[in-house]
Amino acid sequence: MTTLSLSACRSTAYPDSPQFRDGGFRNPVAPKTVGWREMPAMLWRFAFDKPADTVPATAPPVAALTREQLLAAPDGSLVRFGHSTVLLKLDGAFWLTDPVFSERASPVQWAGPKRFHAPPMTIAQLPPIKGVILSHDHYDHLDKAAVLELAAKTEHFLAPLGVGDLLVEWGVDAAKVRQLDWWQSTTIDGVRLTSTPSQHFSGRAMFADNPTLWTSWVIRSSTLNLYFSGDTGYFDGFKQIGEKYGPFDLTLLECGAYNPQWAGVHMLPEQTLQAHLDLRGRRLLPIHNGTFDLAMHAWTDPMERITALAREAGVETLTPVMGTPVNLHAPPATSAWWRTASR
Repeated sequence: MTTLSLSACRSTAYPDSPQFRDGGFRNPVAPKTVGWREMPAMLWRFAFDKPADTVPATAPPVAALTREQLLAAPDGSLVRFGHSTVLLKLDGAFWLTDPVFSERASPVQWAGPKRFHAPPMTIAQLPPIKGVILSHDHYDHLDKAAVLELAAKTEHFLAPLGVGDLLVEWGVDAAKVRQLDWWQSTTIDGVRLTSTPSQHFSGRAMFADNPTLWTSWVIRSSTLNLYFSGDTGYFDGFKQIGEKYGPFDLTLLECGAYNPQWAGVHMLPEQTLQAHLDLRGRRLLPIHNGTFDLAMHAWTDPMERITALAREAGVETLTPVMGTPVNLHAPPATSAWWRTASR
């Protein structure tokens, strides 16, 4: 199959997409999230009543990382850079998910959620990137400054519908951009990437009405089958994806920035574990944690809860220190690194 062509303008409708209706992209079932009546109280709590332990007392550990280490790493290696940014080495090339390198996940760099730690290396230090894989347009996943700096050293940008148009508006060469609807696939140098459903929302402004699509990704190389969730609430699509594309050697699943009020668009840890089981995953790597303060829970809560739940269920978790290369074919035991920086 072929991907949909880039439209001239991001506000253009996408009549060929079943997900686009009533002027924006929609989930098949409207998820539970914060209503407009609850929003003022929630914003007040975020601004004036946040617990102290949502931020670490000291910066989390980050391992020093060099280009030489990456080039020497075995094929099938992975490095966490923070939040949902992960570098993958597949079939001899490098792939980067949701690259966020800026100091703040925000439309401005003088306010908004600030990083707990620096990335393990700069964009300039990275080796050439075969592809950047994007899940949606929120600021903690789509960093404009990072995208523009990466553009010169990246061959391909893989994006959900509308996000690809946004990249082109920013100045990324349209020939480098492939945007996909759910269930569409593309193959680049033997690595097959499939856009699969997730349950979320989009917009880079407070009241945006879902102008771009959100997606998860199935990433299959010659030796590994991986699943990257992006942001999502728990939904029955995980079982469908697992039946169609599983089992997975590794699931990279959102576990962080959750709250029962918005569980429809961000999974609770118990739901992260269930999603992994639905997907028929072998190992679980929890992402979307450890870098930004985006919720009311303790910053260590996601890792503490998901590792305890996984241990009880007999599920193997990978929790590498940021910047540490992990050979996915023979991963070493990983430690509870988050405890060294907790209050």
